Amino acid sequence: MARRPKRSHNGGPPLDDYKGPPWGKGDPYIFLAWQAAHANAWKAPSREVMLMRMDKAERLGLTYEEYTLEILERGRHLKEEDTERIGAIKAARKRRRVRHLD
Repeated sequence: MARRPKRSHNGGPPLDDYKGPPWGKGDPYIFLAWQAAHANAWKAPSREVMLMRMDKAERLGLTYEEYTLEILERGRHLKEEDTERIGAIKAARKRRRVRHLD
């Protein structure tokens, strides 16, 4: 009988250095579904959409990837009034940079 995943597990593929098949010890269908969803979410948008996001991200002081990730994760476009969320994104950027130096 298969083990139930932990409560906090999201059902995604394993993140460790497992030497077996790419889907780990779980169901290959779940791995392939996640892989397809990731590819679909990050496929290149049209030129106009990309330019609009780049312009908006630049005006907010974010990178294109940070702005696009906010749209994909939260389903909303940031505005100038969202200073609290923009500040949190920039603070996370600084924490990531410091972690790479360790």
